[in-house]
Amino acid sequence: MSNTANIPAPALPGQLPVAGTAYGLGIGPGEPDLITLKAYNILQKADVIAYPALEDGASLARQIIAPHLAGNSQNDRIEIAIRITMGEPADPIYDQAALEIGEHLKAGKSVAVLCEGDPFFYGSFMYLFGRLAEAGHPVQTVPGVSSMMACAAQLGAPLAAKNDVLQVIPGPLSEDRLRAQLGNTDAAAIIKLGRHFPKVRKVIEELGLTDRARYIERATLETQKMIPLGDLPIDATAPYFSMILIHRRGDAWR
Repeated sequence: MSNTANIPAPALPGQLPVAGTAYGLGIGPGEPDLITLKAYNILQKADVIAYPALEDGASLARQIIAPHLAGNSQNDRIEIAIRITMGEPADPIYDQAALEIGEHLKAGKSVAVLCEGDPFFYGSFMYLFGRLAEAGHPVQTVPGVSSMMACAAQLGAPLAAKNDVLQVIPGPLSEDRLRAQLGNTDAAAIIKLGRHFPKVRKVIEELGLTDRARYIERATLETQKMIPLGDLPIDATAPYFSMILIHRRGDAWR
Protein backbone atom coordinates (compact mmCIF):
# COMPACT_ATOMS: atom_id res chain seq x y z
CA MET A 1 0.00 0.00 0.00
CA SER A 2 1.39 3.41 -0.98
CA ASN A 3 1.67 6.10 1.68
CA THR A 4 1.69 8.92 -0.87
CA ALA A 5 -2.04 9.62 -0.51
CA ASN A 6 -1.55 10.38 3.19
CA ILE A 7 1.02 13.12 2.64
CA PRO A 8 -0.73 16.52 2.75
CA ALA A 9 0.10 19.34 0.36
CA PRO A 10 2.84 21.63 1.71
CA ALA A 11 1.54 24.48 3.86
CA LEU A 12 2.94 28.00 3.92
CA PRO A 13 5.52 28.57 6.71
CA GLY A 14 3.11 30.76 8.69
CA GLN A 15 0.46 28.04 8.58
CA LEU A 16 2.60 25.37 10.25
CA PRO A 17 1.89 23.17 12.05
CA VAL A 18 -1.43 22.05 10.58
CA ALA A 19 -4.03 20.66 13.00
CA GLY A 20 -4.39 16.89 12.93
CA THR A 21 -1.04 16.38 11.20
CA ALA A 22 2.01 14.46 12.42
CA TYR A 23 5.47 15.84 11.63
CA GLY A 24 8.62 13.76 11.72
CA LEU A 25 11.23 16.37 12.62
CA GLY A 26 14.85 15.69 11.77
CA ILE A 27 16.63 17.57 14.57
CA GLY A 28 20.22 16.90 13.59
CA PRO A 29 23.02 14.87 15.15
CA GLY A 30 23.33 16.60 18.51
CA GLU A 31 24.29 20.27 18.39
CA PRO A 32 21.03 22.23 18.93
CA ASP A 33 21.97 24.90 16.36
CA LEU A 34 21.90 22.30 13.57
CA ILE A 35 18.11 22.04 13.64
CA THR A 36 16.48 23.45 10.50
CA LEU A 37 14.35 26.59 10.60
CA LYS A 38 11.29 24.65 9.46
CA ALA A 39 11.68 22.09 12.24
CA TYR A 40 12.20 24.89 14.76
CA ASN A 41 9.02 26.70 13.69
CA ILE A 42 6.91 23.55 13.92
CA LEU A 43 8.42 22.73 17.29
CA GLN A 44 7.40 26.10 18.74
CA LYS A 45 3.69 25.59 18.03
CA ALA A 46 3.09 21.83 18.08
CA ASP A 47 0.41 20.66 20.50
CA VAL A 48 2.20 17.37 21.20
CA ILE A 49 5.89 16.44 21.16
CA ALA A 50 6.87 12.76 21.00
CA TYR A 51 10.43 11.46 21.22
CA PRO A 52 12.38 8.21 21.73
CA ALA A 53 13.76 7.63 25.20
CA LEU A 54 15.58 4.95 27.14
CA GLU A 55 13.88 3.04 29.92
CA ASP A 56 15.17 5.52 32.50
CA GLY A 57 13.70 8.42 30.54
CA ALA A 58 16.99 9.73 29.15
CA SER A 59 16.52 11.08 25.62
CA LEU A 60 19.13 12.58 23.31
CA ALA A 61 16.34 13.92 21.09
CA ARG A 62 14.69 15.77 23.97
CA GLN A 63 18.09 17.07 25.09
CA ILE A 64 18.80 18.49 21.62
CA ILE A 65 15.62 20.55 21.45
CA ALA A 66 15.59 21.67 25.10
CA PRO A 67 17.23 25.07 24.37
CA HIS A 68 14.61 25.77 21.71
CA LEU A 69 11.74 25.29 24.17
CA ALA A 70 13.25 27.38 26.95
CA GLY A 71 10.90 30.26 27.63
CA ASN A 72 8.22 28.87 25.32
CA SER A 73 4.86 30.03 26.67
CA GLN A 74 2.91 26.98 25.49
CA ASN A 75 2.37 25.46 28.93
CA ASP A 76 -0.34 23.02 27.88
CA ARG A 77 1.88 21.11 25.46
CA ILE A 78 1.72 17.33 25.83
CA GLU A 79 4.92 15.28 25.77
CA ILE A 80 5.12 11.57 24.92
CA ALA A 81 8.29 9.65 25.77
CA ILE A 82 8.49 6.54 23.59
CA ARG A 83 10.50 4.31 25.90
CA ILE A 84 12.69 1.81 24.10
CA THR A 85 13.81 -1.30 25.97
CA MET A 86 17.21 -2.39 24.68
CA GLY A 87 17.25 -6.01 23.56
CA GLU A 88 13.46 -6.23 23.38
CA PRO A 89 11.34 -6.33 20.18
CA ALA A 90 10.56 -2.76 19.10
CA ASP A 91 7.42 -3.43 17.06
CA PRO A 92 5.02 -3.51 20.04
CA ILE A 93 6.49 -0.20 21.28
CA TYR A 94 5.95 1.49 17.91
CA ASP A 95 2.48 -0.05 17.63
CA GLN A 96 1.44 1.47 20.95
CA ALA A 97 3.10 4.81 20.23
CA ALA A 98 1.32 5.07 16.87
CA LEU A 99 -2.03 4.40 18.56
CA GLU A 100 -1.39 7.06 21.21
CA ILE A 101 -0.25 9.62 18.64
CA GLY A 102 -3.19 8.69 16.43
CA GLU A 103 -5.65 9.58 19.18
CA HIS A 104 -4.16 13.07 19.45
CA LEU A 105 -4.34 13.46 15.66
CA LYS A 106 -8.01 12.43 15.66
CA ALA A 107 -8.62 15.12 18.28
CA GLY A 108 -7.21 17.71 15.86
CA LYS A 109 -3.87 18.19 17.56
CA SER A 110 -0.58 18.69 15.75
CA VAL A 111 2.14 16.23 16.73
CA ALA A 112 5.89 16.74 16.34
CA VAL A 113 7.84 13.48 16.49
CA LEU A 114 11.52 14.10 17.17
CA CYS A 115 14.17 12.09 15.36
CA GLU A 116 17.93 12.50 15.74
CA GLY A 117 19.68 13.09 12.42
CA ASP A 118 17.38 12.67 9.44
CA PRO A 119 14.07 10.79 9.85
CA PHE A 120 14.50 8.70 6.70
CA PHE A 121 18.21 7.91 7.07
CA TYR A 122 18.16 5.00 9.52
CA GLY A 123 15.82 7.13 11.62
CA SER A 124 13.41 5.73 14.20
CA PHE A 125 10.59 7.93 12.88
CA MET A 126 10.19 5.84 9.73
CA TYR A 127 8.57 3.06 11.79
CA LEU A 128 5.95 5.49 13.08
CA PHE A 129 5.58 7.05 9.63
CA GLY A 130 4.53 3.72 8.16
CA ARG A 131 2.03 2.98 10.91
CA LEU A 132 0.48 6.46 10.97
CA ALA A 133 0.24 6.79 7.18
CA GLU A 134 -1.31 3.35 6.78
CA ALA A 135 -3.87 4.30 9.43
CA GLY A 136 -4.87 7.25 7.23
CA HIS A 137 -3.32 10.07 9.25
CA PRO A 138 -1.68 13.05 7.47
CA VAL A 139 2.08 12.79 7.95
CA GLN A 140 4.90 15.08 6.83
CA THR A 141 8.64 14.58 7.16
CA VAL A 142 11.06 17.45 7.75
CA PRO A 143 14.61 16.51 6.71
CA GLY A 144 17.47 17.00 9.12
CA VAL A 145 21.26 17.02 9.13
CA SER A 146 22.26 13.35 9.22
CA SER A 147 25.04 11.98 11.39
CA MET A 148 27.00 11.03 8.28
CA MET A 149 26.99 14.60 6.98
CA ALA A 150 27.90 15.95 10.42
CA CYS A 151 30.77 13.49 10.84
CA ALA A 152 32.23 14.40 7.45
CA ALA A 153 32.02 18.10 8.30
CA GLN A 154 33.60 17.71 11.74
CA LEU A 155 36.43 15.57 10.34
CA GLY A 156 37.00 17.89 7.41
CA ALA A 157 36.67 14.83 5.19
CA PRO A 158 34.46 15.17 2.07
CA LEU A 159 32.56 11.93 1.55
CA ALA A 160 32.82 11.52 -2.22
CA ALA A 161 33.68 13.38 -5.43
CA LYS A 162 33.44 13.01 -9.21
CA ASN A 163 32.19 9.49 -10.00
CA ASP A 164 33.04 7.95 -6.60
CA VAL A 165 30.79 5.22 -5.30
CA LEU A 166 29.89 5.84 -1.66
CA GLN A 167 28.50 3.05 0.50
CA VAL A 168 26.82 3.26 3.90
CA ILE A 169 27.75 0.06 5.72
CA PRO A 170 26.15 -1.05 9.02
CA GLY A 171 28.62 -2.48 11.52
CA PRO A 172 26.41 -5.46 12.47
CA LEU A 173 26.99 -7.07 9.04
CA SER A 174 28.98 -10.31 8.99
CA GLU A 175 32.73 -10.21 8.41
CA ASP A 176 32.30 -11.65 4.92
CA ARG A 177 29.68 -9.06 3.98
CA LEU A 178 31.77 -6.23 5.42
CA ARG A 179 34.79 -7.43 3.48
CA ALA A 180 32.81 -7.65 0.24
CA GLN A 181 31.23 -4.20 0.61
CA LEU A 182 34.42 -2.42 1.65
CA GLY A 183 36.42 -4.17 -1.03
CA ASN A 184 34.13 -2.91 -3.78
CA THR A 185 33.71 0.81 -3.13
CA ASP A 186 35.59 4.08 -3.40
CA ALA A 187 34.33 5.50 -0.13
CA ALA A 188 32.41 4.25 2.88
CA ALA A 189 30.68 5.39 6.03
CA ILE A 190 30.56 2.56 8.57
CA ILE A 191 27.81 3.14 11.12
CA LYS A 192 26.35 1.41 14.19
CA LEU A 193 29.74 0.40 15.54
CA GLY A 194 29.24 -0.25 19.27
CA ARG A 195 30.07 -3.84 20.15
CA HIS A 196 30.84 -4.58 16.48
CA PHE A 197 33.86 -2.25 16.48
CA PRO A 198 36.57 -4.95 16.92
CA LYS A 199 35.17 -6.95 13.99
CA VAL A 200 34.93 -3.87 11.76
CA ARG A 201 38.45 -2.77 12.65
CA LYS A 202 39.80 -6.25 11.88
CA VAL A 203 38.27 -6.22 8.38
CA ILE A 204 39.58 -2.70 7.66
CA GLU A 205 43.07 -3.80 8.69
CA GLU A 206 42.89 -6.94 6.51
CA LEU A 207 41.96 -4.80 3.49
CA GLY A 208 44.86 -2.43 4.10
CA LEU A 209 42.57 0.56 4.63
CA THR A 210 43.50 1.57 8.18
CA ASP A 211 45.61 4.53 7.04
CA ARG A 212 42.61 5.76 5.04
CA ALA A 213 40.14 5.48 7.93
CA ARG A 214 38.99 8.24 10.27
CA TYR A 215 37.10 7.53 13.50
CA ILE A 216 34.60 9.86 15.16
CA GLU A 217 32.11 9.47 18.02
CA ARG A 218 29.31 11.70 19.32
CA ALA A 219 29.76 14.16 16.47
CA THR A 220 28.91 17.82 17.26
CA LEU A 221 28.36 17.10 20.97
CA GLU A 222 30.63 18.42 23.74
CA THR A 223 31.91 14.85 24.21
CA GLN A 224 32.90 14.53 20.55
CA LYS A 225 36.07 12.54 19.86
CA MET A 226 37.80 12.15 16.49
CA ILE A 227 41.07 10.44 15.62
CA PRO A 228 42.73 8.48 12.79
CA LEU A 229 41.61 4.87 13.23
CA GLY A 230 45.19 3.63 13.39
CA ASP A 231 45.91 5.88 16.38
CA LEU A 232 43.28 4.25 18.58
CA PRO A 233 44.56 1.72 21.16
CA ILE A 234 44.19 -1.87 20.01
CA ASP A 235 41.73 -2.57 22.85
CA ALA A 236 39.66 0.59 22.26
CA THR A 237 35.87 0.36 22.42
CA ALA A 238 33.29 2.42 20.55
CA PRO A 239 29.84 3.71 21.55
CA TYR A 240 26.79 3.20 19.36
CA PHE A 241 26.94 6.82 18.20
CA SER A 242 30.24 6.45 16.39
CA MET A 243 31.33 6.15 12.77
CA ILE A 244 34.30 5.37 10.56
CA LEU A 245 34.78 7.24 7.29
CA ILE A 246 37.04 5.77 4.60
CA HIS A 247 38.14 6.99 1.20
CA ARG A 248 40.53 4.95 -0.92
CA ARG A 249 42.38 8.07 -2.11
CA GLY A 250 42.68 9.26 1.46
CA ASP A 251 40.89 12.49 0.53
CA ALA A 252 38.01 12.73 -1.93
CA TRP A 253 39.43 15.76 -3.71
CA ARG A 254 42.66 13.99 -4.72
